[in-house]
Amino acid sequence: MFVLPTEPPTALACDANGKVFTLPIENIVDGNPLTAEPHDVRQVWVANRIVGTEHYRFKGHHGKYLSCDKIGLFSATSEAISPLESFLLTATPDTPGTFQVQTLRDTYLKVRSSTKTPEVRGDATDVSFETTMRIRMQARFKPRAKTTKEERAKEKISRRELEEAAGRGLEEDEIKRLRRARREGDYHEVLLDLRVKGKHDKYG
Repeated sequence: MFVLPTEPPTALACDANGKVFTLPIENIVDGNPLTAEPHDVRQVWVANRIVGTEHYRFKGHHGKYLSCDKIGLFSATSEAISPLESFLLTATPDTPGTFQVQTLRDTYLKVRSSTKTPEVRGDATDVSFETTMRIRMQARFKPRAKTTKEERAKEKISRRELEEAAGRGLEEDEIKRLRRARREGDYHEVLLDLRVKGKHDKYG
């Protein structure tokens, strides 16, 4: 399931005629896209890697493949795989847990949420908030993001740097919690919690 960056969250869906559209997600806890589950078979796509490549194909509930034409219009009417039905999934470097869906023409799936009903297109040339989505997949299908040296270095933050950011000395479990948060993408929220806790401890 593709969880799109709209408010409220929507998912990429297709009907039996192959029309591709956005459908509000009903199974979601407190608006958190990490909890999204499909409530409608139209939101479900079967992902398969195309043998011998890094590309993926996505089959709708009606057995036809997601396709993006040369002008960026999506449909799901194809029974065969061509470059139009082939996509790359790339992890978003600065937003852990999110992906970009890239066509073989180096454009991206993008959702336009300025309209009354959010629309998807495949003609975005740059990565942006509107191209950044979560993909809810069964664990065995998840593509493993290749971490670069820079990303690994980013995870190796020193105790001193963490304590400076928190404005106080930190316990060992707090250090571990912050390092895990950096990997999982909620570092700033956890840091804020620890700062607030520090103030309460100081004045309480």
